[in-house]
Amino acid sequence: MLSNKSFVRKTRHGRVIKVVREHYLRDDISCGALFCPQCDTSKAALRQTAENILVVDTNVVLHQMDLLENEIISDVVVLSVVLEEVKNKNLSLYNRLRAIVDNPTRHFFVFANEHHKDTYIKALAGETPNDRNDRAIRVATQWYQEHLGPSAKVILLTNDMDNRSKARESGIVSETVQAYVQSLGKPELLDLVARSDAMDIDKNEAEDLRPNKKAVVYAEHKVMSEITAGLHQGRYHQGKLRVNRYNPFVAYVGSESVGEEILINGRQDMNRAFDGDVVAVELLPQSLLPGSQAGKIADRDDEEEEEEPVGLVPASADDAPRELQVQENSLLTGSNRPCGRVIGIIKRNWRQYCGSLEPMKLPGGSGGNVHALFVSADRRIPKIRIQTRQLANLIDKRIIASVDSWEPNSRYPSGHYVRTIGDIGDRATESDVLLIENDINSRPFADAVLACLPPLPWSVSDQDLLHQQRQDLRSLRVFSVDPIGCKDIDDALHCKLMPNGLYEVGVHIADVTNFVHPGTPLDEEASQRGTSVYMVERRIDMLPKPLTEDICSLRADVERLAFSVLWEMTAEAEIVSVSFTKSIIKSSAALSYVEAQARMDDSRLEDALTADLRNMNRLAKIMRQRRIERGALTLASPEVKFEIDTETHDPLDVGMYQVREANQMVEEFMLAANISVAEKILKHFPAYSLLRRHPVPTPNMFEPLLRTAAAVGVHLDISSSKALADSLDHAVGDDPYFNKLIRILATRCMTQAVYFCSGELSLPEFHHYGLAAPLYTHFTSPIRRYADVIVHRLLAAALGLSNLPPQFRDRSTLTSISDNLNYRHRNAQMAGRASVELHTLIFFKNRPMDAEARIVKIQSNGFIVFVPKFGIEGPVYLIGKGASKIASGSTSECSWVVDEEMQTVRASDGNCTFRVLDVTHVHIEVVEPQPNRPKLQLTLVS
Repeated sequence: MLSNKSFVRKTRHGRVIKVVREHYLRDDISCGALFCPQCDTSKAALRQTAENILVVDTNVVLHQMDLLENEIISDVVVLSVVLEEVKNKNLSLYNRLRAIVDNPTRHFFVFANEHHKDTYIKALAGETPNDRNDRAIRVATQWYQEHLGPSAKVILLTNDMDNRSKARESGIVSETVQAYVQSLGKPELLDLVARSDAMDIDKNEAEDLRPNKKAVVYAEHKVMSEITAGLHQGRYHQGKLRVNRYNPFVAYVGSESVGEEILINGRQDMNRAFDGDVVAVELLPQSLLPGSQAGKIADRDDEEEEEEPVGLVPASADDAPRELQVQENSLLTGSNRPCGRVIGIIKRNWRQYCGSLEPMKLPGGSGGNVHALFVSADRRIPKIRIQTRQLANLIDKRIIASVDSWEPNSRYPSGHYVRTIGDIGDRATESDVLLIENDINSRPFADAVLACLPPLPWSVSDQDLLHQQRQDLRSLRVFSVDPIGCKDIDDALHCKLMPNGLYEVGVHIADVTNFVHPGTPLDEEASQRGTSVYMVERRIDMLPKPLTEDICSLRADVERLAFSVLWEMTAEAEIVSVSFTKSIIKSSAALSYVEAQARMDDSRLEDALTADLRNMNRLAKIMRQRRIERGALTLASPEVKFEIDTETHDPLDVGMYQVREANQMVEEFMLAANISVAEKILKHFPAYSLLRRHPVPTPNMFEPLLRTAAAVGVHLDISSSKALADSLDHAVGDDPYFNKLIRILATRCMTQAVYFCSGELSLPEFHHYGLAAPLYTHFTSPIRRYADVIVHRLLAAALGLSNLPPQFRDRSTLTSISDNLNYRHRNAQMAGRASVELHTLIFFKNRPMDAEARIVKIQSNGFIVFVPKFGIEGPVYLIGKGASKIASGSTSECSWVVDEEMQTVRASDGNCTFRVLDVTHVHIEVVEPQPNRPKLQLTLVS
């Protein structure tokens, strides 16, 4: 034992405890080399054939992870001091490094230098922690050099000039990352080298650092000490920057100190901040606010004109633009939000980005190191300047790039190439792009995960049948109702009229937790994935297919394990009692929504199953009406359904998804089950329940809806969900589609529902605005949502069927899990929507057509239309680039008068007037105004 330190501290509950920390050193820690005659090689990772053993410092890991992930880099020693420092500085990079270390094919070895008697060092007097760590790295490298002798060459990789100089003085072989990569004789690897930290830069490659004469010069970021002082004094405000998906030149920063979102107008005021960065913002004086006489025209620091894209109708306010779009030569007006500018970056959110290189002429000769502009698939991301030695191989490819730095005298951030995804325009490639962009893990399940599954074929065992805590419900007439072709059936129903005149109604959910046990690789994988992702042409599962489509799927005519919620209800759908039980069921039918609806509608059918369906539907209608009377919102969304070619996976047809009474029946009982379970788990675990809430939208979020409704003479009361629901019911017009369109516009005003730990919020904050429910959770889909897996464990513990996993009694752990679930759920939604947009683009590529559209927003140079048949929304330009032709001739021959308050636009010659919610007709076609960036274009039909 090297040291023994003891001290006292207070716990959260005020108890004083003594803490003892001991540091032990050992002399038997292996070096990890297979060829070492002195060490235990049972867990060695460094190969017998290794010519070089690389030791990396912390900055190499922090800045060169893309290079380290390349399979050519191997036989690397990661010191424990480096691992710990990376974990403290960047958890995402730490997880990527752990993934490499845990992969035996990569030959990375973690050496516990802090616990080896020959490599541990104490800090010197006056030595900074950073200097002490650098010295520890040099000492460990020198030990490796002496320990392995001539068997292998040990190289310290560092781009820190001072660290490298001291290493060489001590006789340690040390190289920069770039020099080492150059020595490998693979020039293409140099594209992966980041140039962000203090490294030596070749004078021939310094061109990228010279200011561009046309570049916008950004303000220097404030130093952290000044930012901290400004935040304390109230001069600056901290928050996460969110760039508008519909206009990359407008961003918002949610600030608790201001109490509302701060508008950031233009790239110059964003000051090199990326979407997701935590930034410090300075509020602008009133004289500089956009819309005033001294207002600033929207910053167009890109050479080409950015246009508003055609896309799916936004599902919520998080997707929708919060303000009128900034058009060329127009000012931002009508916003009551405070405006500001970014003065510093507190925490970067840089990640890997998918996209393509901007087309350019290939240089003459054999092709050396050239500069190219990378254009991200995410329009919110600025172009990134990269250097590459393989331009000819990348120009028509979708690739991944990372950002290294963004200097104030550079128009674009600097970055580097990471890898190639595939050919531009290839459907599989484009699908991979949207998965990577939304951080969706589509990799096959690891062997360790699959090893947790029971062997197939699986069936209910005698032990399951005899288990005292599992009720045998196989005698019940249970059935499921799902979309056509559904294989992962996680819910089933039954409805039985009892002799006392009451109905026994059951919701039976797949007992996934019987197979997914806490702490196993299967559970860890499901926890990280968070949810299944539903694409147009495929499903990316949270759990392996043997579970989702067989063992847990409640298929017809097979016995399955379930977790059941059982109610006794009156004929008026009043709940008399509720109970919960683990069960065994045998589904009598796996129906599609279409089949279930057909049974209910066919008066000739009088069989028992059809009678159950009709009874359930009648009860569901009563329950639904009761919810609506309480204030639950009935909103609408333009869900699109594709017919897919089974061989090519290309779309053959597209149309709006039809919601039937059968859909609403199933939804109603799933909602009821979720509410009943929420009440049960919260009663038993008031501080540790995983619930789902829907925050009340702010008045600002309703502004676009209220403006549109007022323009067509409709008054909407937003004082409560009940008031909004009632006023939506009264929003009717001559057009039968009018009410649905108003509800679609209302949907995008909503906040996102989120998971949370009950101990972190007060009871009033638990409320679910959209459902008008004081309590809600997710219990009914554990095959595809990890939140439901957690709730199943909570419910089982509340019933005394099992112990609550220890980590569930830690609120911070449960909150961390909730945060990941919210992130994964959101990304799955975005990936699904992006998949629909991709297939919409593919569908229209060779099928230009005309369609009916509705005007949903009037703007200064045209209007935004919604095409109901295809669920798409986009701009129709009346002036400027891409302007439509109308009956009176070219729109360039007349001017337009815009009345934003009344939401009308009128031609100055009086021949044409457009009003919000008017019906019009548009031509839809795919165009490619910029190479490799096809898009849908909407133009007026004369």
